[in-house]
Amino acid sequence: MLGEPGGTGAGALLSILRDGQARTRAELMQLTGLARSTVSQRLDALLDQRWIIPAQDAISSGGRPAVAFAFNQGARVVLTADLGATHTRVAVTDLAAGILAERTADLPIERGPEATLGWLVETFTDLLAEAGHGLDEVCGVGVGLPGPVEHGTGRPINPPIMPGWDAFPVPAWLSERLGVPVLADNDVNIMALGEHWAARPEADHLIFVKIGTGIGCGIITERRLHRGAQGAAGDIGHIRVPSTDDVVCRCGNIGCLEAVAGGGALAGRLREAGEDAADSRGVVRLVRAGNPHAVRLIRQAGREVGEVLTSIVNFFNPAVIVIGGDIAEAGEHVLAGMREVIYSRSLPLATQHLDIRASELGDRAGVTGAAVMVIEHVLAPTAVDQTVA
Repeated sequence: MLGEPGGTGAGALLSILRDGQARTRAELMQLTGLARSTVSQRLDALLDQRWIIPAQDAISSGGRPAVAFAFNQGARVVLTADLGATHTRVAVTDLAAGILAERTADLPIERGPEATLGWLVETFTDLLAEAGHGLDEVCGVGVGLPGPVEHGTGRPINPPIMPGWDAFPVPAWLSERLGVPVLADNDVNIMALGEHWAARPEADHLIFVKIGTGIGCGIITERRLHRGAQGAAGDIGHIRVPSTDDVVCRCGNIGCLEAVAGGGALAGRLREAGEDAADSRGVVRLVRAGNPHAVRLIRQAGREVGEVLTSIVNFFNPAVIVIGGDIAEAGEHVLAGMREVIYSRSLPLATQHLDIRASELGDRAGVTGAAVMVIEHVLAPTAVDQTVA
């Protein structure tokens, strides 16, 4: 059987070839300890499914050139969506998370699940046509949601800013209409996946902090996403900030970080002062224009986020903290406030080599991470073994 246990099935060979290096049968035999006939059988199965292709250049060792094989990142496509509180980005990617087509839209999540997901299905169809692919080439869909998501089911659970979404079966609803597997996760988790995959793959321990309308955190440990027991790990937006007992959060508690330093809270304070700031992007616009009130607020927000992250740095000891989301577009103003507190309040050993930086992917971190989530699921050795069996 092609899917036999022990890490010697077709999926195991594909995992080896996914590093981008073309290899011959002899090299694969040496790496796996399998007989030539077995390796040939596995390769034939992967070729039949188009997971691999013969490399363009044969490798010569003095005799007849040996054919090398490489991972075919164009074998399938992935549909991805990063749904935010007010903005959405949708994309079609290849199996290396490279974006083939994408679209952005101002789409309030409070429209509700069926209206939002119905728009998503229509947009996926349009983007597939734009990219020159059909639904039969899609291997899966990845969706990020701006609220707590139960990892086992992909359902949002009591999301504060998503009226009508509580326990809605997002994966099942989309899968029924698209006919492919659907995975859903918290939007900050997929942003952490995307940033780690594309920008910092060498980092074993990484924290991704999204500061947008709300605030959340994605945790990479031992190069894997840490979701916790139910999928709620990293929800730092509702950690209480000292000396803010008069600030009521939309979750019902008082003094939450999101209610103090989130983009929605900052925009509200600027509006109260007579400034034009409808949302977090409006806050950043004022900062870039040099508005002193906005600059002061954004730097203080950085300090307040830093207060919460100080405890996380001491507890988790990450190598990298990456800041993303709309407020991160304010650049050094928010980073300066965070660094000021973290470096002064955390243990010297924990900050000795700590790197605090802005996201390199920016707005694309979410769709990239959603693609990574699907790719790792679809190309897991056991999953590949099932498709070729």
